[in-house]
Amino acid sequence: MAEPEPEAEQIRLKCVRQEGFFTVPPEHRLGRCRSVKEFEKLNRIGEGTYGIVYRARDTQTDEIVALKKVRMDKEKDGVPISSLREITLLLRLRHPNIVELKEVVVGNHLESIFLVMGYCEQDLASLLENMPTPFSEAQVKCIVLQVLRGLQYLHQNFIIHRDLKVSNLLMTDKGCVKTADFGLARACGVPVKPMTPKVVTLWYRAPELLLGTTTQTTSIDMWAMGCVLAELLAHKPLLPGTSEIHQVDLIVQLLGTPSENIWPGFSRLPLVSQYSLRKQPYNNLKHRFPWLSEAGLRLLNLLFMYDPKKSL
Repeated sequence: MAEPEPEAEQIRLKCVRQEGFFTVPPEHRLGRCRSVKEFEKLNRIGEGTYGIVYRARDTQTDEIVALKKVRMDKEKDGVPISSLREITLLLRLRHPNIVELKEVVVGNHLESIFLVMGYCEQDLASLLENMPTPFSEAQVKCIVLQVLRGLQYLHQNFIIHRDLKVSNLLMTDKGCVKTADFGLARACGVPVKPMTPKVVTLWYRAPELLLGTTTQTTSIDMWAMGCVLAELLAHKPLLPGTSEIHQVDLIVQLLGTPSENIWPGFSRLPLVSQYSLRKQPYNNLKHRFPWLSEAGLRLLNLLFMYDPKKSL
């Protein structure tokens, strides 16, 4: 007969009618989490989709890290599912251009959980805001290449980020760019599962999302990547819509009116009948970026494909 597990390895469950124990199998134990008290908070550096982020020092190693407090204010039953998704995804991901989750630590109470992430000195949104002159095309190329490498890694691992924007792109003082904030990320696969179209910050939202599709693919990240590329080049957001209707109109003004010819299945999208699209036959990308090289324009056009199946 096997010896019973020591009490330290057991988890107490509070039941409605009785109180008892169950034992977590050794292969499923995560080990002991460190306390957040082992980290010295230096300053608040931002707020992600699901939590506040601090710059902090690991007092055991002296390493500077980003400490992300998981938002729990509306939860009664433990860790929010969005945070569990983010933790699960980040623990799987290891790539130079994806922010690294080093460990999970706990606060004074079990309800208080922090993610210890690799620290990056700035995000691209703040950098753009404080730069006196725009990035050169060569600098943009260097940044975008790194983001695309990270996206390629995500998509090869069947993960859609679903919230790509300049504020979620971090840069170290050595110029390494890392994609961050995986609070809205999802695993995708075959068959494609329906998902809510209310994702991706409005200015970076793909037209199929605006028109109500529930089948999301990696194409929504590629559209957002086009918006990021254009913003880095122009030093301002490309499509700053004030509402979903305005966002669709800005896209049509820039790229022309979509149709069944260039986007098969377009007329069957759930919300198409709710929009009265202006008749605009031209793609105006070249007029918006007259100074951009042919290679740059070609990349923008490839990223801004109406038909998700033709997306990069």
